[in-house]
Amino acid sequence: MEARRVVENPTVPDLVAPILAWYDAHARDLPWRRPDASAWSVLVSEFMLQQTPVARVLPVHQAWLDRWPSPAALAAEASGEAVRAWGRLGYPRRALRLHAAAVAIVADHGGVVPDSYDALRALPGVGDYTAAAVAAFAYRQRQVVLDTNVRRVLGRAVSGVEFPPRSVTKAERAVAEELLPADPPTAATWSVAVMELGALVCTADRPRCPTCPVVDRCAWHTAGRPAYDGPPRPVQTYAGTDRQCRGRLLAVLRDAPGSVPKSRLDAAWDIADQRERCLASLVADGLVVATGSGRYSLP
Repeated sequence: MEARRVVENPTVPDLVAPILAWYDAHARDLPWRRPDASAWSVLVSEFMLQQTPVARVLPVHQAWLDRWPSPAALAAEASGEAVRAWGRLGYPRRALRLHAAAVAIVADHGGVVPDSYDALRALPGVGDYTAAAVAAFAYRQRQVVLDTNVRRVLGRAVSGVEFPPRSVTKAERAVAEELLPADPPTAATWSVAVMELGALVCTADRPRCPTCPVVDRCAWHTAGRPAYDGPPRPVQTYAGTDRQCRGRLLAVLRDAPGSVPKSRLDAAWDIADQRERCLASLVADGLVVATGSGRYSLP
């Protein structure tokens, strides 16, 4: 098996061997990374990990697979059960999309998570990153996998910038492709290794440069770690936002065995106009259903 390939562009440092060696020694034991993990486990984890820390995902991922060990098991239940089981992971539309993906997998792929990038990309809720990640991590294929952590590591090490652009650029993809080992299983390990380095060492805040395996060849560190000077980075807030209001309303419905009267939802949030706006948006998103007589439920 080829451990790495020679980087032909002298402006791109050879990062592969030291990062692979670091990953061998420091990789976390996560259920979706284990050799016996199913492609369904990997797909579920990728949906759940979007904008959500690993620590919060672990118990929900396990409970989800215990209840729905296959796409067919999830597809056989109402989408509202997926929303209920999603709990407090946040961004609950991901639960609806994962349910829709399970339905499509059953209808179009015989209940088996497809192994091609194009077929994965065609599933509901699956974008470029998720399709590439599942193809790489579940099926050990050679794919360019560019999540926020990977982009940050490569941006710092190769381009010397603290943070990458908001959207993936052609230049980023070219660098990632150049570094990607030719051997597919090694390429898959490389992709998760860079991701792990970004999660544990090359973090957005307070990166642990002294412990980084490629600090000696990192363009950003060599340049004195220049501060980010691009467009303002979005700062996420939660308290008092529509997102918090929607979460409160959904929590009422998740905890109820059936429909609830509107008065129960009214009691969950004091600001009437914001509450009504958020309830309407939940209905529009398909996360809540008006069942008549002023009652609401999960779909």
